[in-house]
Amino acid sequence: MGQNGMLGKRIAYQRRISRMTQEQLADTAGVHVGTLRKIERGARGASQAVLDALAAALGVDPSHLVDSRRQTDVRVHQAMPDLSMAIATYDMPADGPIRPLPDLRAAVSDAAHWRLGSQYVRISRHMPALLSELARALHAATTEDRTTVARLLVSAYRAADAVAYRFGARDLSARLINLMEWAAAQADSDVTTATVAYVRTEIYFAARAHHAGLCALQSAIDHAPAAIDPTTVAACGALHMRAAVIAGRSVDPSAARMHLAEARALAARVPEGVYEGTAFGPHSVRIHEVAVAVSLGSDHVSQALDVAAEWEPPMSLPAERRSGFYIELARAQLWSGQPREAFESLKTARRIAPQHTREHRWVREDAATLRRLRRADVPALSAFAEWCGAGE
Repeated sequence: MGQNGMLGKRIAYQRRISRMTQEQLADTAGVHVGTLRKIERGARGASQAVLDALAAALGVDPSHLVDSRRQTDVRVHQAMPDLSMAIATYDMPADGPIRPLPDLRAAVSDAAHWRLGSQYVRISRHMPALLSELARALHAATTEDRTTVARLLVSAYRAADAVAYRFGARDLSARLINLMEWAAAQADSDVTTATVAYVRTEIYFAARAHHAGLCALQSAIDHAPAAIDPTTVAACGALHMRAAVIAGRSVDPSAARMHLAEARALAARVPEGVYEGTAFGPHSVRIHEVAVAVSLGSDHVSQALDVAAEWEPPMSLPAERRSGFYIELARAQLWSGQPREAFESLKTARRIAPQHTREHRWVREDAATLRRLRRADVPALSAFAEWCGAGE
């Protein structure tokens, strides 16, 4: 089957699971229904504009429709200069329009939704203009609105950082985190400050400075707001979840267990949900139990397999969190001598969040290891390894 045929099959598949007819999809995307029918049949290709319109109508990232790592990489990296310019001019943004606050809030909410769904292409396309607009809004804000705009800016910087971090632009990521701290200082919100501390931990993960990261998180926990309502409970719980994982990476089982216990107790007080942009609740803590077991390695890996044997993340969780569970599980299975099961877990992660899976360093490492072992479906494994760039 040619490239157009594969594209058509993916669009038709996404349309069916969205329970849309061809007429409904064409109308929502602003595409002629005859054009859509030809695309789905593989009789013609789709321009980038049409592809973006169809993806938006389906509520997925364009990368779900185009199974090409190179095309995704090119589109994200093409956006990096504009993103760099937007953050370089944070204190002197170019003149331009500023939408009303409710519209800005809706735009930032969309960006947070894309981040949780690992829709990095979509974020990279929209974020430079949104960051510039929010910077203008902050400079023009009244005293009454300034803290609200600052909190929106923190969330927008976080979405941009997700792209920079996943695609290896670590200097840009660090700069975005610095700007999150700058904006958080103007937000007058202890919860926002705690959220930034949660995100900032990725700097320590990237540098493998796990002990320092654990100390930084412990300080953030000490200064976190009192856990008295769902938002503050989730803020504290998220810090403990992340502290548990970095304690695992630091090979500190005692600290990992303590932070997991704290997170579990806090999660019992709130329903699973997304609080200030971070998923938290009993299911999220369960996923972190797997992450901690894998981080500790050695004798602890069996604990990850025990969790997976009796539980799987529900569909209601954000895609990035669910795919992360299967990526961690795959590593535990690989280390436990279960290569076929590990490959199935990687494929599941890919189905849930393709971009998150493809850009995850562990996925490339584990796919390369599985390829060397040659103890799974070799053609499918080779195709998967090439898709995620294993061995590059």
